[in-house]
Amino acid sequence: MAMNGLLEGPQSPLLEDTVVGAIDNKGRPARRSTSGRWRAACFIVGAAVAERFAYFGIEANLINYLTGQLGQSTSVAAKNVNTWFGVTALLPLVGAFVADCYVGRYRTIVAASLLYVLGLGLLTLSAVYSSQSLSDCQNTEKIMSCSPSRPQVLFFFFSLYLVAVAGGGHKTCNQAFGADQFDGQDPEECKAKSSFFNWCSFCLCIGLSVSMLTLSYIQDNLNWVLGFGIPCIAMVVALLLFLLGTDTYRYSIKRDEKSPVMRICKVFVEAARNWRITPSSEKVIEEGDPGTLSHQGSQEFKFLNKALLVQTCFEEDGKACSVSEVEEAKSVLRLFPIWSTCLVYPIVLAQSSTFFTKQGMTMDRSVWSGFDIPAASLLAFISLSIVLFVPIYDRILVPIARDFTRKPSGITMLQRIGIGIFLSSISLVIAALVEMKRLKTAQEHGLVDMPNATVPMRVWWLVPQYVLFGLSQLFALVGLQEFFYDQVPNELRSVGVSLYLSIFGVGSFLSTFLISAIEKATGGDGQDGWFNDNLNRAHLSYFYWLLSGLSMVGLATYLHFAKYYTYNKAGVS
Repeated sequence: MAMNGLLEGPQSPLLEDTVVGAIDNKGRPARRSTSGRWRAACFIVGAAVAERFAYFGIEANLINYLTGQLGQSTSVAAKNVNTWFGVTALLPLVGAFVADCYVGRYRTIVAASLLYVLGLGLLTLSAVYSSQSLSDCQNTEKIMSCSPSRPQVLFFFFSLYLVAVAGGGHKTCNQAFGADQFDGQDPEECKAKSSFFNWCSFCLCIGLSVSMLTLSYIQDNLNWVLGFGIPCIAMVVALLLFLLGTDTYRYSIKRDEKSPVMRICKVFVEAARNWRITPSSEKVIEEGDPGTLSHQGSQEFKFLNKALLVQTCFEEDGKACSVSEVEEAKSVLRLFPIWSTCLVYPIVLAQSSTFFTKQGMTMDRSVWSGFDIPAASLLAFISLSIVLFVPIYDRILVPIARDFTRKPSGITMLQRIGIGIFLSSISLVIAALVEMKRLKTAQEHGLVDMPNATVPMRVWWLVPQYVLFGLSQLFALVGLQEFFYDQVPNELRSVGVSLYLSIFGVGSFLSTFLISAIEKATGGDGQDGWFNDNLNRAHLSYFYWLLSGLSMVGLATYLHFAKYYTYNKAGVS
């Protein structure tokens, strides 16, 4: 007894200081006092800010590069932007699979950062070639020579999609790795994890604001070489900053068994294989290991329970799935009604970096004599509204809501997402009304057939729709991030984040399809289509009204599924 007391005395503090399921960079059990938490998360957030600065330095003004330097029409450029963004948002599914099943999140972020630097470097080089071509064009009288050559266009898009591939690895792992620095089993760290998503968005939006205000001006008024070169330098800084925190990070222990993605795939394969098994020829395999989810055996998706059966003729193979594996598959499948009903939301958001920007180009953007703000810089109001509102939300609204709901996050994740979708729909109503006023102003001043003339209407009229977009993202985007991270098994956290990002990938492709369909339906037989290159003859307001209606229908469907959703973890419902 005395010996036991001696052993327990000095060991207890050490055991309490150890984080279950995590190790440090040297493979030792991670200690709570020396690893993780905000100490480590700050390096990850700093690297994410630099990465977002670089990414949005490209994305925010891309439509103006395509319509200017590459000479594309407004509708073609908008479709190209949406397609690229869609690919960028879908590639994280691949990055998540590689990170969760093979190399881990830390190595994936490092490799993606190196690829990012390469892609941005090549993009800068493509801008050098483009600038040289335009310079040669201006020194000759050959009008046709002003069009970029096919190899130049191909080189530009190769570089652009290389950035998309890099983003697929970086975005999917960065926030998941940051949230890994907080132990969900510790009450204090659990609260800090909830705040992590809010403050991460806060810091990212500061980076976005600086990027949009500075890089869009440089690209519009100085040159594109510098406008693409600065993001490349920012990505180098992001990589160095991330590496500086290596010694402080907590790394999840990878279980020595089949990858989580393969386990889930096996459940669906076995369920399909056993679809026609009769009771007399089946046997339920007893559960031998503890479940991976705290949620009790689900009565949903009962067809997956077939994976628990094994045909007697194959019994010796032992190929039936365990209860924990079936519940793991159900937890992922349960997300898809929420996933699918949120697809209209990214279609709405896609307009902020395409048609909103083109609207701003036609309006009075002067601040003082001789200085016009870039239209793309108005995107900064989205970030600024988030920056200003996050402290209010996290420090005032959440504590007040917590007193009423007794929930650590104040409101549930699904309630937060619903509020965001509703605000985005209201933003489009305002956008439609502002566009109707812009068209009326153009008509009153006889500017309908003068597409390059400035409509005498201040660009600040667009600010409310940008601000509402920002508030919408604070609720919906952060809510989606936390929801898809939290509601998947621990080993699939990167996959969860990638599922959240894939909403925006699929939504961007749907936006491209919608634009193509509307353009084909309204732009034929000499008619003024909704997306006429001359925006004074276009009908963007019709498009905004249509999207607002689709958003409301999507919201109603979302609320139906959210009402019956059962959370996997206690305390969040």
